[in-house]
Amino acid sequence: MRRHLLTTTAGILLALAGTAHAGMNEAKQFLDKEIKDLSSLSRAEQEKELQWFIDAAKPFSGLDIKVVSETLTTHEYESKVLAPAFTAITGIKITHDLIGEGDVVEKLQTQMQSGENIYDAYVNDSDLIGTHWRYQQARSLTDFMAKEGKDVTNPGLDLDDFIGLKFTTAPDKKLYQLPDQQFANLYWFRYDWFNDAKNKTDFKAKYGYDLGVPVNWSAYEDIAEFFTGRDIGGKKVFGHMDYGKKDPSLGWRFTDAWLSMAGNGDKGLPNGLPVDEWGIKVNEKSQPVGSCVARGGDTNGPASVYSIQKYLDWMKAYAPPAAQGMNFSESGPVPAGGEIAQQMFMYTAFTADMVKPGLPVMNEDGTPKWRFAPSPHGVYWKDGMKLGYQDVGSWTLMKSTPDDRAKAAWLYAQFVTSKTVDLKKSHVGLTLIRESSIRHQSFTDRAPKLGGLIEFYRSPARVQWSPTGTNVPDYPKLAQLWWQAIGDAASGAKTPQLAMDSLCAEQEKVLQRLERAGVQKDMGPKLAEEHDLAYWNKDAVAKGNLAPQLKIENEKEKPITVNYDDLVKSWADAKK
Repeated sequence: MRRHLLTTTAGILLALAGTAHAGMNEAKQFLDKEIKDLSSLSRAEQEKELQWFIDAAKPFSGLDIKVVSETLTTHEYESKVLAPAFTAITGIKITHDLIGEGDVVEKLQTQMQSGENIYDAYVNDSDLIGTHWRYQQARSLTDFMAKEGKDVTNPGLDLDDFIGLKFTTAPDKKLYQLPDQQFANLYWFRYDWFNDAKNKTDFKAKYGYDLGVPVNWSAYEDIAEFFTGRDIGGKKVFGHMDYGKKDPSLGWRFTDAWLSMAGNGDKGLPNGLPVDEWGIKVNEKSQPVGSCVARGGDTNGPASVYSIQKYLDWMKAYAPPAAQGMNFSESGPVPAGGEIAQQMFMYTAFTADMVKPGLPVMNEDGTPKWRFAPSPHGVYWKDGMKLGYQDVGSWTLMKSTPDDRAKAAWLYAQFVTSKTVDLKKSHVGLTLIRESSIRHQSFTDRAPKLGGLIEFYRSPARVQWSPTGTNVPDYPKLAQLWWQAIGDAASGAKTPQLAMDSLCAEQEKVLQRLERAGVQKDMGPKLAEEHDLAYWNKDAVAKGNLAPQLKIENEKEKPITVNYDDLVKSWADAKK
């Protein structure tokens, strides 16, 4: 933990007199000690931006503002370093609480239900964009910046520089959340093992094609089989890693775009329309009309069932036996132990922990033995569909927060995402949100030690990774249904088909309650009539859509791999 900035003797006297000492001296100390040359702005531009914050904050000096986020490396940096710096520079006292992700949502729900101002701003996932838009309890930042928050909106904010605004924009084309940190789920593999001459020769001899980054699930399955039980460095290794404990974190494993990777839903970026990756279908007014195939949804369709079956098959056959009883946090560190050949998706937020010196997956020169690459897709996937998930923790201001407190909190939100600060913050947490930071020379220099993370974020492929979209009308209520249904499949209590039948039925119960209550008005659900799969597939095809797709009899398609180095080169060529 960094020590807080020292306050001058004069500042202490002023503070004792009841007036906070804040200004450019404190700003310069912060720039000297913390930012140094890690900013996309010149030193003169940094000072100009911080002078704007100092001036804009004057009406709110002395206010005690409380904000909250989940406990993540990026947010720890904000809480321990940036919040005290902001307080010293502006005189607005910021308390930045760090709590569990589920607790953040619970506090947010309580504020929505009670109208009590619990926090002045929340960093919550953009997965709630459909919730915020429909309930209309979060401020439209578009309106806020143009009206009551105009005087506290940084002229150098540069919204066009943020890479995740599509994820925080609602169907009304207004921005409801400002991205603070962002990370993706990507394919992870042992680059050294994949380039080992004997491994390559043996794989080609057995499967008839080259060992490389799997483009589809068929190739992933072959690679998992090949490495499982193989002796590497005197120990038996595994070809796959996952987790299966019936625990709330099991829900994230699937709502974080697992179904879309298989080919669930429709084409469309950042999310499928009219059927999204949760299998929820909306009409032309963005009103949810169903989740089950019987109403034109896809939560229990062939692509979804296939995705669950593959998840179960691979964990049983190719993952360490202990994986079945692990949750998200327990399984996360396992690949760093050096016994896993590949993982279908890994949150890039783990990057900082995966590149620590001395780990079995690190070279002595500080470069990793592993790489990130795009996730492979299932047999139902088609070009034009999303391919993976991005988590985008985003600043959200509630209407129940008094204007002065919302304005002060908005200043802090802009400070921690400002061009002055963002590059340094990005190097600490590796959760990239600004194009100017991604393209900075400092990340070009650091890229070889981050296993493909920077190459991915500079690539044209990144647009296929996105958070939960606006089809989900109440994320907190619906998300909690997933881990229970999937847990039944993981434990063997239900078949994949019955588990997904149960899930879509439970989702539709929530949609029905929302429709009857009318709380979301003309943005809320309006359930469709029920018909069979053939009816809805014919209807989708007639309208130029995909979902729900019919079952593909041979779900083991021709395996395809690609050379990792060639893939990275193709990304570079695409940017020219």
